[in-house]
Amino acid sequence: MYGVGGERFLPEVELTHLEGYRGSGPVRIGNGAASQFQLDTFGELLDTAWLYRQHGGVIDEIFWDFLSRVGGAVLEKWHEPDQGIWEIRGEPRHFVYSKVMAWVALDRLVRLAELDGREADSGWSAARDEILELVEREGVDPATQSFVQCFDSEALDASNLMIPIVGFVPHGDPRAKATADRIAEELSADSFVYRCITDGVDGLDGDEATFAICSFWLVECLARGGEGERARQLFERLLGFCNDVGLLAEEIDPRSGELIGNFPQAFSHLGLIQAAIALDMPDHSMSMMELGVAAQA
Repeated sequence: MYGVGGERFLPEVELTHLEGYRGSGPVRIGNGAASQFQLDTFGELLDTAWLYRQHGGVIDEIFWDFLSRVGGAVLEKWHEPDQGIWEIRGEPRHFVYSKVMAWVALDRLVRLAELDGREADSGWSAARDEILELVEREGVDPATQSFVQCFDSEALDASNLMIPIVGFVPHGDPRAKATADRIAEELSADSFVYRCITDGVDGLDGDEATFAICSFWLVECLARGGEGERARQLFERLLGFCNDVGLLAEEIDPRSGELIGNFPQAFSHLGLIQAAIALDMPDHSMSMMELGVAAQA
């Protein structure tokens, strides 16, 4: 993590003399996440490299050496608990989304090696298969057959909407549908999706608003899962909360409809674009990763 000036020393300090915007304290400088471990970031990096290659980018030897070393870090670290995509404070946990993104990192490395005729580390595919088996064994609620937030938990997490989107399971997989349905029913307010309901998120008390990107993830899952009309209705409702120049914040208050949180938020617009693509694709059932593989074939 870096500060806006490139700083790497980012200790978190609470400014107790400030009440925050509309009393939304605590006010902090720095960021406690600077000292956290987030396993999912490896998957996001390797998936970006895969998409770059799919769309005509060149992976030269220097770039490949770097990506291979990232793969080595994944092999070393994937067994460890982390703070997850939401930077949850407190003790690290075995978050399902984090394990899935470790799988993504190794999967994309194997695919890149196959695509360019490079030699792949045999440990990549072996660990990828091990992670798949572990998540399917420990990351699914046996009663509902939906993916859960972390091992030894029944809690929901909106990040698990990404599981079919990144190709870990197909959108038609019953576990993907069960996850989307549970999130829509139990982790939503008026169809707008909360990221999770977990003590310790950001170390703040009280309720938070719904996350725009999570709501757009639900749109994409519904669209690619064969529920195009339901997805389109939710998508159009979400668009109605853009401001007068079409921008979204990080969060939407489900009671007032007010945009709150970081503004404008790039993640929200990324989710909007991906949801729009899903609604517009002739074959809604294919993820972006699957479409890339089909295009190469």
